[in-house]
Amino acid sequence: MIDHLSIGVSDLAKSKEFYQEALKPLGYQVKIEMPHGVCFSAESGGDLWIVKGDVSPIHLAFGGSRQQVEEFYAAALKAGGVDNGGPGLRPQYHENYYAAFIFDPDGYNLEVVSHTGS
Repeated sequence: MIDHLSIGVSDLAKSKEFYQEALKPLGYQVKIEMPHGVCFSAESGGDLWIVKGDVSPIHLAFGGSRQQVEEFYAAALKAGGVDNGGPGLRPQYHENYYAAFIFDPDGYNLEVVSHTGS
């Protein structure tokens, strides 16, 4: 289990708005806010910190249900994310791998994936 992950963002305010909307379907909300960063948390654990700083390539995958995959995709697009693969099966990974991919404002590749048939 991941306790927390920190990523650098170029525009803290813009990224905060994006993550607030994109991660809402997964139950994430702002937990801590400081001048240099924002921590998002969900009851299921796995905090995500966005911190003003250097941006480097990253792929971040969140687990969820198929419905959450679809809700994340719609919310992230509405929040300004860029499509990198809509909701659907990815049988090249395994028969029940259902995922959607979005680029956030800094180009990070975000994914929500369901590993079950529901």
